[in-house]
Amino acid sequence: MWRPGVHNGGVTLVDMGIPTVRSGRPSLDGRPETPLLVDRFGRTARDLRVSITEKCSLRCTYCMPEEGLPPIPPQELLTAGEIARLVTLAVRELGIREVRFTGGEPLMRRDLEEIVAGCHIAAPAVPLAMTSNGIGLRHRAAGLAEAGLSRVNISLDTVDRAGFARLTRRDRLESALSGIRAAGAAGLAPVKVNAVLMRETLDGAPDLLRWCLDEGCELRFIEEMPLDADHEWARANMVTAAELLDVLGTRYRLTAVGREDPAAPAETWLVDGGPATVGIIASVTRKFCDTCDRTRLTADGMLRSCLFSDQEFDLRGVLRAGASDEELAQLWRGAMWQKWAGHGIDAADFVPPERTMGAIGG
Repeated sequence: MWRPGVHNGGVTLVDMGIPTVRSGRPSLDGRPETPLLVDRFGRTARDLRVSITEKCSLRCTYCMPEEGLPPIPPQELLTAGEIARLVTLAVRELGIREVRFTGGEPLMRRDLEEIVAGCHIAAPAVPLAMTSNGIGLRHRAAGLAEAGLSRVNISLDTVDRAGFARLTRRDRLESALSGIRAAGAAGLAPVKVNAVLMRETLDGAPDLLRWCLDEGCELRFIEEMPLDADHEWARANMVTAAELLDVLGTRYRLTAVGREDPAAPAETWLVDGGPATVGIIASVTRKFCDTCDRTRLTADGMLRSCLFSDQEFDLRGVLRAGASDEELAQLWRGAMWQKWAGHGIDAADFVPPERTMGAIGG
C-alpha cells in the first residue's frame, strides 16, 4: 500500500511514511475533469466532517489528554459564516451529500445553533448531523432541531456510572443519558449511540445494548484506533469485533446483516431476530478504506483527506486571503486527489498521526 508524500516541492509516492504537513497547493496532475472529490483509487468523497472546536467537556482516555488539548486561538477558528460558506461550496460544487459537525465537543461552541442554521439555509436538502457526548444537550436539543440539525450520534461507552467516570475522567453519566433522551424527544432521529470498544468496558457491553434497545437508540461499537493523546494504543491489546460478538452472544441472538451501503462504516446484526440491530465499526480488523467517502475540515480550517494522514492543506488561509469559490474548490479537489489508499495500521512502520481524534474530529 502506498501513500502520497512530498518531495522537492512536488508529489511523489512513499512507502507508508508520514508525509510532511504543508499548506501549499496540491498537485492536480493526472486528475480527471470532474467537479467531484475523486481520488487516485476510484473513490469519491460525499460525506463532509466539519470539526468546529478542539474543546471538550470530557477527557476520554482514548481521545483527550487529562489536561485537554492545547487551545486554538479564537482568531484561528473558522467562524460561523466561514463554515457556512465552505459547506455551501462543498454541496453545490463538490458533490457533498451529508455534513456532520464534530469536535472536540460541538456543544462547546456557543454559536453552534448559528452554524447549523447558516448551513441549513444555504443547503436545505442536505442532512446535517452532529457527533456529541451529550453533555448539556438536553438544554439545546430543541433549538438545534429548529435550526436545522437532522440527527445526532452520541458517544457513550458504558452505562455504569463508576466506569463512565474512570473512562471520561468526569462523573457526568446522567447528563449524557438525559442528553440522549432529549435528542430523541426533539426529533433528532435516529439517535445513534457510538461506543468505543475498551477492555475495561467489554463485560458491560450487553448492558449498554440493553439500555439502547429500551431507549430506542441504534448502538454501534467501534474498534479503538491509534488516535489517543497518550499514545498507549497497542494492536495486541485492543478489543476486536470478534471478541465483542462473543460477549454479546452470551445474552443475545445475533444474525449478520452486513452493510446496506458499501460506504457505510458499520456492519449490522439483527438482535434476537430484529427489527432492532446492533452495528460494529471494525476500523482495524475489518477495515473499509477502499470504500471510504469522507473528507474532513479541522476546526482551524485545514483540509484532511484521511483520518490518519498528517498531510493537510490550509483552506482557511486561502479563504481569508480573498480566494474565489472556484479557487477554494480546486484546492479541495487537489487535496482529495492526494488521498492515501488506506490507514496502514497493520504495517510494521505505521506511525499514528500527530493530531489526536479530538483535534481532527470524528
